[in-house]
Amino acid sequence: MPQLVDTTIRLLSQEPLAGKVPTGEVLRIASILDLAGFSCLEVSGGGVFDAAVRRGVESPWERIRAIDARTTTPLGIALRGRFLVGSKPVSADVVRRFIASASDNGIDVFRLHDPLNDVSNLREAGEAIVAAGGAFHAGLVYSPGRDGSIEALVEQSRGLAELGATRVIVNDPTGALPPHVTEELVGRLAEASGLPVGLYVQGAAGTGLANALVATRLGADLVATAVYPLALALHRVSGESLVDVLHGLGRSTGVDVARLWEASDVIDEHIGDQPVAPLAPRIAVRAAEYDLPAGLVAALDLHLRANAAGDRLLDTLVEVGRVREEAGLPPLAAPIGQILASQALLNVLHARRYSEVSPKFRLLVEGRYGRTPEPVSPEVARAVALTAGSHVLDEDPPSVEDVAEAAEGLATSEEELILLAMFGDEAEALLRSVRARHSGETLLLTGDVDATRGERIRELVKIVQETGVGEIEIEDDGMRVSVRRADETPTHVVAPVAQAVAPAAGDSAASGLVAVESPMVGTFYRAPQPGAPVFVEVGDNVSPGQTLCILEAMKLMNEVKAESGGIVRAVRVDNAQAVEFGQVLFELEPAASPPAV
Repeated sequence: MPQLVDTTIRLLSQEPLAGKVPTGEVLRIASILDLAGFSCLEVSGGGVFDAAVRRGVESPWERIRAIDARTTTPLGIALRGRFLVGSKPVSADVVRRFIASASDNGIDVFRLHDPLNDVSNLREAGEAIVAAGGAFHAGLVYSPGRDGSIEALVEQSRGLAELGATRVIVNDPTGALPPHVTEELVGRLAEASGLPVGLYVQGAAGTGLANALVATRLGADLVATAVYPLALALHRVSGESLVDVLHGLGRSTGVDVARLWEASDVIDEHIGDQPVAPLAPRIAVRAAEYDLPAGLVAALDLHLRANAAGDRLLDTLVEVGRVREEAGLPPLAAPIGQILASQALLNVLHARRYSEVSPKFRLLVEGRYGRTPEPVSPEVARAVALTAGSHVLDEDPPSVEDVAEAAEGLATSEEELILLAMFGDEAEALLRSVRARHSGETLLLTGDVDATRGERIRELVKIVQETGVGEIEIEDDGMRVSVRRADETPTHVVAPVAQAVAPAAGDSAASGLVAVESPMVGTFYRAPQPGAPVFVEVGDNVSPGQTLCILEAMKLMNEVKAESGGIVRAVRVDNAQAVEFGQVLFELEPAASPPAV
């Protein structure tokens, strides 16, 4: 009987959906799925940790603990070899401590793959998983390449049992795996590894479901799914559809489809009417055509548009393929896919290949991340060496002990020290935010409004912005709040003076202010680097073309400049906060026009 793993909670907790469903509702969904009969709920992974740290709202460990307290189904996490959940390799000390902490917090199943398919990079983490008593599911990444790529995967699988793996997983991050290859892979991997085989795939146009049917027919005993809204939006295998089809074929899964539809209804309440940006049809088509992850294509598209080069998308996608081939044909799993795409973007924007080399691409070419499936092109290796200049290789990754002394008074647990060792300044910002929130030092809105009221006000603003309601007014404990659509009359908040509330976002036009919006999804930084003065303060006069902030996406820094002169009247985003496309960053009061001559 094939078993199913549900990835819904992980997908809801990482980009592009991170933050769209409130944590309380995510926990409610987890409780529903816990009763559905899955063999495992995969609740976390690299994208989840990255999103949590960048958003700076809650620790990713908090969410794992909260889910564990509400479920009895085994919980899983997806890890990237020596990268674990980050974008750079970590020390052996951090690997051991991370996995031990994950196990202590409720993780039972560790799905571990190396982004380069270098199985030797799984040894340290595999040993730690076995020591923690967890189930070690070893992943092999399918990514189209030269002839013989299937042979390479089969050969890599032979050593997995020796590392302590209990299952080999075929992982397809791009949707490029065709069913006829799945048919060959499942049997050969089972024979070569001596282990049961599982399947984690994506795929538009039904290829994901076709792969799942082929794999289970040939003996694969584990398939990853997601509930219908996420499967539809993110090109995953729908649990509802797969269960019904397998049941019709006489292959029972033991999963209660009614519970899946119940979870789907909860998700639809929050994202049902909003398109999931990375998989717009135009993006999905290009991702499928070029065998690239759709999120990667969407990020490239945003970067190009931000640099007034939106017409260069196809050139950039072709360049990604060229860069990948020259770098030894590594798979496109995160974070390697982002590293290749960033270098391709630099090549296109500079109109000269490898005139500038990103630091992480340099480390990839120099073998610092592991062995690539094919040799790196000698020409590219030479180009990287010639552009090194005064570049200094990254120091050895820090251990937990390295950051412990500096983190005194900030980190209060082993898991928080691990976050600092892996994410550095970004984790520090998250932990300070958590400490301030728990101590009551910061509030969701300005003034002396408590956090509960702040959440209620934000919910009112969201209702007005996303529905046809013209005005909502509530009165609570001496505070009356009225939120009205900006195209009717200015949104206002009536409250006691001691409880003054910042104006709702979206009313800039009504107040005569100019809103500066984010041109992309990314992370907002007010200063050029940690500790440096901010670009602008409230009250500053800015001139056209002056830099207001930096947005980081795909490890590239993009300056946001003022299109016209004026006075900064509001900064709408906190430093190091994740922002969405079109989100208001600043409000400027236009400069007065010079007197007519």
